[in-house]
Amino acid sequence: MHLSFSEGRDFKAGVMKPSHLCKEEDTEIAADCNHLLWNYKLNLTTDPKFESVALEVCTSTMLELKECADEERGKGFLMSCLVDHRVNVTERQCHQYITKMTSIIFSDYWLICGFMDKCREDINTLQCGSITVGEKDLHSQGEVIACLERALVREAEQQDKAHQIKDECKKGIMRVAELSADDFHLDRYLYFSCRDDRERFCENTQAGEGRVYKCLFNHKFEEAMSEKCRNALTTRQKLIAQDYKVSYSLAKACKADLRKYRCNPDTSMPRAREARLSYLLLCLESAVHREHLHHPFFSCLYLSSSSQIIECLKENKKQLSQVCHQKIFKLQETEMMDPELDYQLMRVCKQMIKRFCTESDAKNVLQCLKLNKNSELMDPKCKQTITKRQITQNTDYRLNPVLRKACKADIPKFCQSILNKASDANELEGQVISCLKLKYADQRLSGDCEDQIRVILQESALDYRLDPQLQVHCRNEITRLCAEEAAAQEQTGQVEECLKNNLLKIKQEECKTEVLNMLKESKADIFVDPVLHTACALDLKHHCAAINPGRGRQMSCLMEALQDKQVRLQPECKGRLQDRIDMWSYAAKVAPAEGFSDLALQVMTSPSKSYILFMIALAVSILFLVGLLCGRITKRVTRELKDR
Repeated sequence: MHLSFSEGRDFKAGVMKPSHLCKEEDTEIAADCNHLLWNYKLNLTTDPKFESVALEVCTSTMLELKECADEERGKGFLMSCLVDHRVNVTERQCHQYITKMTSIIFSDYWLICGFMDKCREDINTLQCGSITVGEKDLHSQGEVIACLERALVREAEQQDKAHQIKDECKKGIMRVAELSADDFHLDRYLYFSCRDDRERFCENTQAGEGRVYKCLFNHKFEEAMSEKCRNALTTRQKLIAQDYKVSYSLAKACKADLRKYRCNPDTSMPRAREARLSYLLLCLESAVHREHLHHPFFSCLYLSSSSQIIECLKENKKQLSQVCHQKIFKLQETEMMDPELDYQLMRVCKQMIKRFCTESDAKNVLQCLKLNKNSELMDPKCKQTITKRQITQNTDYRLNPVLRKACKADIPKFCQSILNKASDANELEGQVISCLKLKYADQRLSGDCEDQIRVILQESALDYRLDPQLQVHCRNEITRLCAEEAAAQEQTGQVEECLKNNLLKIKQEECKTEVLNMLKESKADIFVDPVLHTACALDLKHHCAAINPGRGRQMSCLMEALQDKQVRLQPECKGRLQDRIDMWSYAAKVAPAEGFSDLALQVMTSPSKSYILFMIALAVSILFLVGLLCGRITKRVTRELKDR
């Protein structure tokens, strides 16, 4: 059945309103009638008037764009083809007409080239074609597209009972998302979902080039953000992970790299793969390796799944060009803010999330998994993925939203010199976190920040890979002195212990400094020294149970017990403590105290603490007596002078 465009409007005005003919008990349109009306309405949407006007005003353009001229008439293909190539249109009248028609095409999804031919079956199966009568016709506001997008995300996440969308329809869905990448007005569902939020957060952000999307993404977790807008933004972010072109800024930033490394779409490859962000990054990363690193055997192409490819690329992202690297860093920052967007984590840890994190908010899933990482019930593959995320987070505080919030005041206060040198294009290689670690040892951090740094210290003390600065400065020394411990990957602090034991053999000064910093940190908190803590666990329980951890208190307790002849420590604990005393003595010689707090900490943890404190007290007493005596003499002389 086919009616004219004007007849279609009459149908909407006249036929759609008396929907009580299909109502169930005067509540809402019955599902069957609802879908029947939608299919009937669909047949009214093909109008040759659009094409006839385009042929009149785009005469020169049609000669240049042969593929559009060859499109079959009467199905809306011509207009969609012109919209698709609108950036190449130079004819003024034609460009104006296409610009006006763009909003029409995106407000009525069935006018998008071939969309209905590709997705009709999926729309019917998913029941995305329902009609709601009211002020707005929801079909013209992107509801059908949004329904399909959500189904596509469910399928990609391998959710239970997810419908398998046909490949041709997937292409259509991703093409619609891609065409709306530069202007959020064209994503009708997101536009209407986020109208109020746009005014609230991005009032002064000019539309175009994906700027409004970016602004809304940055405010996604604000309390004032509406739930409907947040969900729409999440869906779009998940689509970006499937097709890099859905992100205007990413596609633009990597355009030069695509040309340079010939990462053009392969027409023989299904779009479902060629469009994925992982494929784009793979091509770029492999090309850079060929050009700069000369590793012909290295390639992520041999990995079996898209998520594995993405993992490989994340680990090698430094080989990308600067502008592309910057975008990938921003994507990782987004994933850390919203772990739901991290497909690898959500897939590998799916069962562990159900076991440990059912009550956690979506944005706190990674934090929950980190807290349960060492549980006996933790799946090894999930644990490995969590460790990779921790390594990533420790390279830059901006990738750790919990730390960033807790240390919001401490970071600029103590580490401003590092921030001044920072750029959006490169990670800080753990410099800010290392800065905060030193302030933790000096007991100068705020309470919340101290708690977060303590956790990072305890985790990195067990696994040296979680300490980027140690990795950077001690890579060669670890290979030379601790290769066996590193190869074991037991995550029990053996590599760090090896470096401490070989402190005198370390040749690189920067590495030696990192090891000395580790020793300094362990004096402030015994939990940061897992080997010593394990050796002295029983003694801590017997002699220091009432002492709160942190700030060197438990370490001081053990030192006092070591000096007390009436206390008998476990032989292993006594031996380890004596080793630490020797190390601290050496550290004090090569790295003198930098301030009063550092000096006080060295005194309190010194094996000669009692003697030092006695000498200090004696010196103060002598000074007091001398001062008192001098005061008496001065007073006496002054009196005698007055008497004269």
